[in-house]
Order: sequence, then structure tokens, then C-alpha cells
Amino acid sequence: MATTPDTRNAPDDSQITPAYPDQSTPIEVIDMHTGGEPLRIITSGYPAIPGDDILAKRRYARDHLDHLRRFLMFEPRGHYDMYGAILVEPSLPEADLAVLFIHNEGYSTMCGHAILALGRYAIDYGLVKAVEPVTQVNIECPCGLVRAEVDVTNGKTGKVRFSSVPSFMFAADLEFCLSDGRVFKTDIGYGGAFYAILDAGQFDIAITPENVSRLTALSEEIYQVVNDSIMLSHPDHDDLAFLYGAILTDGRDAFGSDPTRNICVFAKNQVDRSPTGSGVSARLAIQHAKGLIKRGQTRQFESVIGSGFEGSVEDVTTCGPHAAIIASVRGQAHYSGKASFWYEDGDDVGRGFIVR
Repeated sequence: MATTPDTRNAPDDSQITPAYPDQSTPIEVIDMHTGGEPLRIITSGYPAIPGDDILAKRRYARDHLDHLRRFLMFEPRGHYDMYGAILVEPSLPEADLAVLFIHNEGYSTMCGHAILALGRYAIDYGLVKAVEPVTQVNIECPCGLVRAEVDVTNGKTGKVRFSSVPSFMFAADLEFCLSDGRVFKTDIGYGGAFYAILDAGQFDIAITPENVSRLTALSEEIYQVVNDSIMLSHPDHDDLAFLYGAILTDGRDAFGSDPTRNICVFAKNQVDRSPTGSGVSARLAIQHAKGLIKRGQTRQFESVIGSGFEGSVEDVTTCGPHAAIIASVRGQAHYSGKASFWYEDGDDVGRGFIVR
């Protein structure tokens, strides 16, 4: 016979003072970057995150440990555009490790630049044994299992390539109107996360560092219009069905030898310094669906600062009702340092803040 648990004396989470690490038990991190986009890998000191699968763990972290996301991502330890990775126990038998991704707004479902960094980290720190010339590292993400291949030469790790989860074009050539009357068209693509992807040439603006403020403001308005107008769905889980950001491109979608550049603005107007691994996967899916790139053709994708990823259509597949691809994305991550973080009693500002 089923019984209803007695919750009369259960603690109210809203009344519990969040626990922060102290100097004797700090949170330890290793910082990396991929194409300029930061990744703070939490290596120890984070509370255990329960859950039967990765999406349950994501929900638990969001609902019970969000103060630690702010503690690590925001100032004074981080900044508005900081990005992080929490390693958790895998639930998939093929996975070598599992990860939750964190940023200025919450918890994303996929992060290609993080996969490229974690591939190196997993080998360099003994989570996966190195095999030359290529070591496979299977990483369980909220969107599914991502398979990374790490170049290893004389014991040293180098570039990393990953095969994405099934990526697809959700919608094409949707027409919307901004509040000032400007009309634009956008596609919506999925590469582990959903993006509105469109040519910035519609607004006569180039993808350059000098235009980042204008591009960010434009992306925010585009995101709001699309998000308010479109109901997304994903065949695997409702937790994946949300618009993560907007990607403005230089319009060079057809296959060619010249690089194509984009800027990805995601979460709470966070600007990706890399070309965005999940964004490249989504762009490739759209390009393939429109007949602009074929299986096996390789393209160079550049970020707003000029850092690059290599992308190609590795295979074709399906994802529920959608024709889909397996995108291949290759890039280079680098280490930038390590740190120990703790909280000192009475330091209200030290719990994390942002000013932008």
C-alpha cells in the first residue's frame, strides 16, 4: 500500500541558510579556455549531487545548490561571462565522466567548448588512460552522450574532436518583426541546445569585436521575439526544449574554403568567445538540411574574436521526426591556472554579484 510521507517536520529549503565552502574545505578548480572562452572545472569540494540520471542531477543542482553556481561564476571569483563544469557521477554505462554546465543564468544542456577542454583534462588528470595517437573520452552531458577523441603525442594531449548528439534544423526561414519595425528571417537549429540562427547582414552589421555591444543588444531582442513566439519541443525530453540563445552569422552558409564567422549570445546575454561547439553543430545541421554542405566536407568556423573550430557532417541520422546529422567539431583548449575558493563569514558581497 502506498503511503504519503509525513513532511510536517521536513526542513523548508527556503529557510535553510546555504552552505558555503570554508578555508579548511575549499572548492578546488582548474581553469581552461577554448578559443578564448573560459571553462572553470570544479575538481573537488562541491557537494554530492543526487539523481537517477543527468537531467535529474541538473534539476537538483538548480533547485538546491544554485548559490554555489553564483559563488563560482559571479564576481569577485568570476565575471559576467564565466563558464563552468561540475563533474558528477555518470549514469550511462559507456560514459567515462559526466558533467553539468553552469553559466551566468543557470545550467545549459550542451557545451562544445567545454567538451574540447574536458577531453584533455580527463586524460591529463587520470580519469581516462592515455592511448596514442588518439584517446577516446565519452562524456555524458544533459543532452546525451558525446564522444570525444583526443590527440596524444609522446604523452601530451593536443587537439580534441567530438561527435555531437543528433543535431537538426527545427524550423527554417521564420519571419519576425522587432519592436522598431525591422523585419528579419531566422532558422532554429539544435546542436545539443536550441538557437535562433540568422545572418547579421539583415541588419547591416559585421561580426567584429568593435560591434560586440551592438550585436549583443540585437541578439537579446531577437531572442526575446523568437522565444515569445515559438514553442520548442525535443523528442528525448522536455528539459531540452528551450531556446538557449541567438547566433548571428556573416551569412556564409554555403560550403567554401573561406571561414564563416559568427557570434553566439546565450543565457543572460553572455557572449561566447569561441565559435560555440553546440552552435557549430546546429549551423551544420541547418546547412546540411538546406543542401549547402555535404557529408564529409569540412568548414572553418570563426568566433567574433577570430578563434576557430573545424566542423563537418560526420554522419546522417534522425532524431524523432527530424532529419538529423552527427556533427564533428575539432578545436584546441588550453590550461590557464588553478585556484581554491572559500567563503569568509560576514562577506555578503563575496557570495557573488554581477554589475552588468
